[in-house]
Amino acid sequence: MSPDEAPTAHISSRTTLIPAINAWRFYLEDQGSSPNTIKAFIGDLNLLASYLPPDRTVGSITTTDLNNFLNWMQKGRGVPCSPKTLSRRITSLKAFFRWLHEYGVLLVDPAEQVVQKSVISPLPQVLTPDEVRDALKVAERFLLEPPHDSRYLALFDFLINTGLKKSETLALRLNHIDLDTPSGALVFVRYANPQYRFKERKIPLPDSWVEHFPAYASQYNLTDELFPWSPRRLEYLLEDISVQAGIEKHISFEMCRWTSALSDWQSGMEPDKIRQKLGISKIQWREVRMKLRRLSDPASE
Repeated sequence: MSPDEAPTAHISSRTTLIPAINAWRFYLEDQGSSPNTIKAFIGDLNLLASYLPPDRTVGSITTTDLNNFLNWMQKGRGVPCSPKTLSRRITSLKAFFRWLHEYGVLLVDPAEQVVQKSVISPLPQVLTPDEVRDALKVAERFLLEPPHDSRYLALFDFLINTGLKKSETLALRLNHIDLDTPSGALVFVRYANPQYRFKERKIPLPDSWVEHFPAYASQYNLTDELFPWSPRRLEYLLEDISVQAGIEKHISFEMCRWTSALSDWQSGMEPDKIRQKLGISKIQWREVRMKLRRLSDPASE
């Protein structure tokens, strides 16, 4: 991107905060940031704009101003500000002023010295490799023994390899599955809403799932939805596997998603490929990556 094309081309250190925030919003949209990320970032910066005098220029904002703003957020605004919200707002400030500094609008980044207060939610539960093997054996037993129910294996093997969310799984249609690509079978994760197109992706399907798919499709006469049951019914299937495998953890969509991501992490998959497979933004990936590191090395706790 040339200087003339830069999103900061029409702003300077003498620009007031609101026009600079609007320019950043255009930049984030151009970079393909998620609508939720943009909404949160711009909302946080608009709070800063409401706190400072309207004629304050971006070049006149100091680290003290930012620290005073954060102190006001916690103690003077009169609205609860949880540690997680505070952490995100600090991230928003740092991202915005770093952008202004990197594009030459500011000679000094006033947010650089603001202390980041990271808050990480508790680690998710995951299945161990032995538990995954036990669960797969049970799912296969459901298929091979009367009444020969193929749903258990079709669902669990799919989730543990793709890492899809519940909502994404429920939205899948048969035409989202392609078994004949030169590189192997794929599932296409699609979104009807254009603002979520950035989440669309292709994920490889394991040979084990492809092998059993025809029997599953035939048994349940699939014509449109890949898993044509209610969310609750599918959750019961996963719970049945937990019970029959003697696993004390309650297998869930979320547990399968994290187990899949951890397996990819431990196998040495490139981190950004894991992020893309999960369909999350680079901002969301920061916390997910930290959790995967901690799950991969419990001794570091």
